[in-house]
Amino acid sequence: MFRFAQHDSAIYEMSSNRIKIGFLVSSVSREAGGLFQSVRGLAKAVTCASASARVFGVSDEQSAVDLQDWQPLSVQTFRPQLPAWGYSNQLVPALLGADLDILSTHGLWKYCSVVSQRWHLRTGRPYIVHPEGMLESWALRNAKWKKRIAALLYEDRHLRGAACLRALCEAEAQSIRAYGMRNPICVIPNGVDLPDRGETPKAQPQVFAENRKVLLYLGRLHPKKNVANLIRAWKQILNSHPSSRASWVLAIAGWSQGGYEQKLKHLAGDFDTAAAPELDSVAFLGPRFGMDKNECYRACDAFIMPSLSEGLPITVLEAWANAKPVLMTPECNLPEGFAAGAALQIGTSPGEIAAGLKQVIEMSDDDRRAMGNRGRNLVATTFSWPRIGEQMRSVYEWVLGGGPLPEVIVK
Repeated sequence: MFRFAQHDSAIYEMSSNRIKIGFLVSSVSREAGGLFQSVRGLAKAVTCASASARVFGVSDEQSAVDLQDWQPLSVQTFRPQLPAWGYSNQLVPALLGADLDILSTHGLWKYCSVVSQRWHLRTGRPYIVHPEGMLESWALRNAKWKKRIAALLYEDRHLRGAACLRALCEAEAQSIRAYGMRNPICVIPNGVDLPDRGETPKAQPQVFAENRKVLLYLGRLHPKKNVANLIRAWKQILNSHPSSRASWVLAIAGWSQGGYEQKLKHLAGDFDTAAAPELDSVAFLGPRFGMDKNECYRACDAFIMPSLSEGLPITVLEAWANAKPVLMTPECNLPEGFAAGAALQIGTSPGEIAAGLKQVIEMSDDDRRAMGNRGRNLVATTFSWPRIGEQMRSVYEWVLGGGPLPEVIVK
């Protein structure tokens, strides 16, 4: 029987030998962006003979469609009264009735943070907070005053009360410390499933590609992702290497936030109309999920993530899992990729991105394949869900008093 002691305070007994873990997230659908994959993957990965997982969130337009992806997990969603904040008056009662031993809360600045605190105060049981990159300096500057108000009202208290904070990488752990938190921190990355190459269907030709190689961006269309500078860099590289227009296309797949896709289309449209209206050099594919997303990875020849700020981008891991070479900024917080020769480092300005584009375009097919294979090997050794599930379970057991200090805990 495990026991836990939060911050050297009182010790409590669990109700059974199997840890009952709750996962709390504002959305359980694609509306959550990268959290849809990462929280779902983690909840499945920690489930075993000694631990069970239940998921709680609010419903949205996509919940009914996406709930099937959580199977066989137990998922409860509740109608929100304030959707933008993720507020539902049913969340706290649902958690209290679930008899959980520990709660994992994903993301900040939403009602889930208040729910965690109320559940903890009512039960005396511990919770772990996963900031998911939301304490990075760029993220804190975005909507700064709203976040400062939320911090004063509830978020700082929520963070301080956590038995442990989970960072996705060392850089995020440093950001958490810079924010002023002194709780224990565990550094555990996100993960992805590794496709079985023997069962992976051959990529189908993409109509938009017109027999050209494909450079893929896949993710949210938001200023933080720096896609505008990617388009400007693409213009630079095709102007300096005109033959590339006939051999490469930039494919942008993702969901628009705040109408940002239209601005990007306008930027790309100006370029294509002026250069060669008969052959688009930028293709907007719209949101891609499930099998459609997997097909994007299979069909591309390289993947790019030019972000200004990230926690740890799932899409880069997915590209590596599909053995694709990657171009990314240091802000993606995956230095392992550079060290392993699985990624090319780019900066965030158009000129810096263009330098990386030139490099990947000039590589041979064999060199690109070799880089992609190194990425796949990196995922297998470092970012696979079974490994991450074991690491996270060790933290739960330690917090609950039934395990030694995990290696993933940092000072």
